[in-house]
Amino acid sequence: MTMRRYDLDTLRIGAFALLIFYHIGMFYVSWGWHVKSVHAGEVAEPLMRLLNPWRLSLLFLISGAALRFAIDKTTGLGRFGWTRTKRLFLPLLFGMLVVVVPQAWLQLVESGEVSQGLIAFYPGYLTDTYSITTPTWNHLWYVAYILVYTLLLLPVARPLSRLSERVEPALARILSSRLGWCLLLAIVFAPHMLIRLTLDARFPTTHDLTGDWANHAHSVTWLLTGYVIAKSAAVGTALRSGRWALLSLSIGLGAVLSVAWFNWDAVAEAGTWLWPARVGRILYLSAVILALLAWAQHLAAREWRGLRYLTEAVFPYYILHQTIIVTVGFWLTRQSLNVGAEFGLLTAATVGGCIIGHEIIRRIPVLRPLFGLKPAQTSGDRFESKVSNSSRQRQST
Repeated sequence: MTMRRYDLDTLRIGAFALLIFYHIGMFYVSWGWHVKSVHAGEVAEPLMRLLNPWRLSLLFLISGAALRFAIDKTTGLGRFGWTRTKRLFLPLLFGMLVVVVPQAWLQLVESGEVSQGLIAFYPGYLTDTYSITTPTWNHLWYVAYILVYTLLLLPVARPLSRLSERVEPALARILSSRLGWCLLLAIVFAPHMLIRLTLDARFPTTHDLTGDWANHAHSVTWLLTGYVIAKSAAVGTALRSGRWALLSLSIGLGAVLSVAWFNWDAVAEAGTWLWPARVGRILYLSAVILALLAWAQHLAAREWRGLRYLTEAVFPYYILHQTIIVTVGFWLTRQSLNVGAEFGLLTAATVGGCIIGHEIIRRIPVLRPLFGLKPAQTSGDRFESKVSNSSRQRQST
């Protein structure tokens, strides 16, 4: 009997779709990015601030859950590690040498640091020194991090799976009350608050792998959380029973934090509300992630049309999207369009480019591994595992 988690499949698709639209938003906010629209300003920033605390944490949690299902199905961890290395390293290398190059080129063109065309720039991209690191992985840093985390996880994966199974009865007792969701929230919140107190100020996020220790601590913790809770019926029950409370808490915290972020200079200067706002941010992102898990279980428990197709399409979309945004956005914003027309055309070009790119990639065998796809005869990653009838019966009670 196969246990399939359509909710996690759906959440993974949604998380990557959100990432694409977040990066379109980065073209329009006042914060630094590779290239900027002439219409960049503060209008979209309140929404972006609400998304920013949890969007990447959700991806790492989902990645941890995916690893749990994949590792529990495999018989040889060495072979699994080699397969995963090829599947992640090839897109990362190809992305750095080909896909990401236009992003670096246009960023340096916009800053006035280079003036030559893309082809003339390419040798310098590989060998010269600029104000930005080249070759670079830009948005593909997530692939590098997941590859490293996967290889580090493999030696302890089996014991961790067994441990999670052993503590399941105790976890079920702890989370069985009406406030089980609240206890679960506290468990998830605590390690990230500790990291916030000890590492965040010392190690700003860099995405450079070697010195990104606070980001590593948060990301690995979310990945391990996903790995441990992926098959927990107790966690699933607590989430379902607390879905409305988690949603309400997320909305309430988001509203309060939006006020604080809008008046951040005053909050920081006064000092009184500085740490309550920081604690609230960790609580907010923890609540949102649990709420999303809870509502995905409630609303996406069954397969829907297009699920399998989009599950495969996620990785090519992810690899392609930011280069499309940067190149199309760089050109569009120089065409004297109003912000509505520019945003609409950029969104359409990004989504359309991802769709067309994926349709081409999936049909050409040599391109599939360069964009993280398995050979055509195999399916993409799914959240499924073999369970016995007795296990299935226990999980339904």
